[in-house]
Amino acid sequence: MNRAAHADSYYAATKRYALDFPALAENLDVDVCVIGAGITGSSAALHLAERGYRVALIDSQRVGWGASGRSGGQKIAGFACDMGKLRRLVGPDDAKRLWDMSVEAMQLLDERVARHAIPCDAASGHLHVGLKPRHDRELEQWREELEGVYGYSGLEILRGEPLLAQVGSPVYTSGLYDPHSGHIHPLNYTLGLADAAHKAGAQLFEETPALRIDHGSTVTVHTPGGAIHARHVIVAANAYIDLLAPSLRRRIMPVGTYIVATEPLGEARARRLLPTNAAVADMNFVLDYFRLSADHRLLFGGRVSYSRIEPLSIRRSIRARMVKVFPELADVGIDYAWGGYVAITHNRAPHFGRLADNVYFAQGFSGHGIALTGLAGQLMAEVVAGREERFDVFTRIPHMPFPGGEWFRTPALVAAMTWARIRDALP
Repeated sequence: MNRAAHADSYYAATKRYALDFPALAENLDVDVCVIGAGITGSSAALHLAERGYRVALIDSQRVGWGASGRSGGQKIAGFACDMGKLRRLVGPDDAKRLWDMSVEAMQLLDERVARHAIPCDAASGHLHVGLKPRHDRELEQWREELEGVYGYSGLEILRGEPLLAQVGSPVYTSGLYDPHSGHIHPLNYTLGLADAAHKAGAQLFEETPALRIDHGSTVTVHTPGGAIHARHVIVAANAYIDLLAPSLRRRIMPVGTYIVATEPLGEARARRLLPTNAAVADMNFVLDYFRLSADHRLLFGGRVSYSRIEPLSIRRSIRARMVKVFPELADVGIDYAWGGYVAITHNRAPHFGRLADNVYFAQGFSGHGIALTGLAGQLMAEVVAGREERFDVFTRIPHMPFPGGEWFRTPALVAAMTWARIRDALP
């Protein structure tokens, strides 16, 4: 039988695990069924299995097949929406709790990498960079807010030579350097979490889509090969929720994101681009982001499709953006180009909640999930164990469906994003 394959990406070419789990072919009784074997689901399964719960982790494709194994790999504190928006949505006290948990999420990632010896090329340092005076002001205000309101210290505003010492491109006018954030190989991290969950006793099943959930004191998750009966269910399908839970699908929008990996540049040339090996993301709404791989390639992302129509040539379109930032790479070959869906919410804040008293979900990380997804899995595992307080801080973030209904919500989003692109072009 042909097995589902990971995206033809640099990550798949350099994965360090050869995990191969069967499809479910019988009925199963467990304490918890986790749907979706990305970072969120694998994290939940690991946390629960380590505490003695009987866990079944299923995925419609392969472990790490979705956004968890394809992303830019940037580990960043905070959320895709700014803290000012969160403060307006939930108030200052809950906003502070949310920020603190986003920092905890990065620490949790680091702890798991160390504890389970996950070979994911973890590196420290991250820069948000500005391209115009408006961005410069926003970065200054951001640093003042994070340090003054949230107590997040160590941030540094860079301009001129100090900025060039971090990112060797003349296009940026300022940068906010965060020594606590960083980057990882996301597929190896996801596979490492799933491997640790399996070793802790969780049962894993690939190519096992959840077809239907029957609610009750015992929840039944129907799959093509058998039914899973569980006291609790965790839904971690995110952009690939499809029709499993229409109420969740209405509150997220799958959007395409795309990345390329250059041919190996050699250490000296790579270090001219990013001398300290920090990851970088610019301040545009439709942003560019990039970092180095462990074997000295540049991984560059920056094309987003809100229409769900894939660019005719990912290589050509992203190469053009890359060469604007680093003209010296005009002669460099592109070895890999790939993409996939991430789920965004209307307000760009993550969407956590319950489908029933014993069915929990987390979705809509809006391109900002490398660290936060791991914490989301742990928080849902805490709810299973009877500790709901931290999870419920996230559930208090209000979310609305995307306007336009099933047929018109994508065109409505494309129209809204036109203004965002225009604003990116303004001074």
